[in-house]
Amino acid sequence: MKGLGELEAAVMQRLWEWDRPVPVRTVLEDLQRERALAYTTVMTVLDNLHTKGFVQRHKDGRAYVYEPAFSREQHASELLGEVLAQSNDRSATLLHFVGQLSLDEAATLRAALNDPSGAAGTESSP
Repeated sequence: MKGLGELEAAVMQRLWEWDRPVPVRTVLEDLQRERALAYTTVMTVLDNLHTKGFVQRHKDGRAYVYEPAFSREQHASELLGEVLAQSNDRSATLLHFVGQLSLDEAATLRAALNDPSGAAGTESSP
């Protein structure tokens, strides 16, 4: 993921999958199934993600619990916007991208473009 280190990206993937506030210990235990990590390493990564605006945190007893500040889909949308912003011809880039969509994806895009409220294809807020 752009702007994130390998471990930060792995943490974000888990937080998006769980979709609930979790303490450092939960993230650590899940990551330790793949690699050896110290509690303080995961705590630092979560603190960095908080500083970067990727996660929100609040106290639960004496410890913080963390959750994504935005959805995986919102993040992907931001990345697509950044790619378009780097193009000399945004329209051509967008048309090339749309040309790679499946029929179902194109139908979803068409419905979103035809929806005057702009609500088609967006996720509902919790």
